[in-house]
Amino acid sequence: MRTARPLAVSLLALALACALPATAQDAATPQRPEVVAAGKAVQQQVVDWRRHFHQYPELSNREEQTAKRVAEELRKLGLQPRTGIAHHGVTAVIKGGRPGPRIALRADMDALPVTERNSLPFASKATATYRGETVGVMHACGHDAHTGILLGVAKALVAMKDTLPGEVLLVFQPSEEGAPAGEEGGASLMLKEGLFKDFKPDAMFGLHVFSSIPVGQIGVRQGPLMAASDSFNLKVVGRQTHGSRPWGGVDPIVAMADVIGTTQTIVSRRTDISRQPAVVSFGAIKGGIRYNIIPDDVEVVGTIRTFDEGMRQKIFADLKNVASHVSAAHGAKVEANVPDRDGNPATINDPALTARMTPSLQAVVGADNVITPPLQMGAEDFSFYALEVPSMFFFVGSTAKGTDPVTAPSNHSPEFMLDEASLDVGVRALLQVTLDYLETPKG
Repeated sequence: MRTARPLAVSLLALALACALPATAQDAATPQRPEVVAAGKAVQQQVVDWRRHFHQYPELSNREEQTAKRVAEELRKLGLQPRTGIAHHGVTAVIKGGRPGPRIALRADMDALPVTERNSLPFASKATATYRGETVGVMHACGHDAHTGILLGVAKALVAMKDTLPGEVLLVFQPSEEGAPAGEEGGASLMLKEGLFKDFKPDAMFGLHVFSSIPVGQIGVRQGPLMAASDSFNLKVVGRQTHGSRPWGGVDPIVAMADVIGTTQTIVSRRTDISRQPAVVSFGAIKGGIRYNIIPDDVEVVGTIRTFDEGMRQKIFADLKNVASHVSAAHGAKVEANVPDRDGNPATINDPALTARMTPSLQAVVGADNVITPPLQMGAEDFSFYALEVPSMFFFVGSTAKGTDPVTAPSNHSPEFMLDEASLDVGVRALLQVTLDYLETPKG
């Protein structure tokens, strides 16, 4: 591992050596020279950290070794990490040498049950058990990058802490992808276990590498950014019979097919999508075991995505209503768990905070490279923090130049490929936002 030079030494010389791109120089808010210097100083270390976490991924609520490594790196920086929050969460506070605001910075650490299909020398070979099956494990969503970026920002902030105003809470969060069945986890559990009990930030920031945006660009928008995410489970119960005499039983397969078909009208005919988009999707269906036996029951699972709380609750009610009445029309019964667990609320960026901090992002990549992305139907449990304190969440482009982001393997793909230049952008963006917030009085 490369050791970073003290950031307080020759910052101007380092900044000049880094040769800011014209787009960043043209930004209304200048990129801080200490940010440029810090980015250069920690760049290789961040790459090394990211590659380590990528090679050794762990599923949600199982991030034991990841958390251990994060805590070790924080201790090397002279910090005193708190471990074991929400199973494997790690936090630490950087106290500046001057009075000022309090902020929190978050990175998620968990990987996905995905078998990697990349030929990287540090590609994951890890496997684990998920829903009773042996699966590959991969950082297919970029949480390895987020963890490396926040460690890099931590290292930079520690190096300048004597002149730093305020305090920074580092939050390394487990289980963003969702806790296993029967468990709690993620942001909601961190808050439940007292994340903000002794340190209530004035603002919170987070980022996500994003394949739909090319490297060198950042996406951010005021207000709603990512959808609320809820899962559901429907079980239609009929009466088993021989396939040659369906009149001898109640066919749950036909009933479930009708439920699935009628459910499509919930969004297309019953939801005012001129206000906000919404999605109801089925992800898996299971029923029966033999070609000539009509089974007793059929089960489906799916997801609901919304941005408006009223629409969210109405879709819950509509889905229960459709499942109940359509099943009854077939002489079947239904067990409808809608939703079947607590979901993530919509991720909503505080408008005033986002307006205030967008120039900081523009300073890093240039005003033309900070875009307003469309509403994202994907979800993020960063949303729970945003319910507690003013927050801003932004996307860092991760697809290599020369590759069309539209056709590039997406986040959650076994071929997801992150351009490591995005790590440098992420470090500088998060550090610039941090320093600008702490050092600039609120207007």
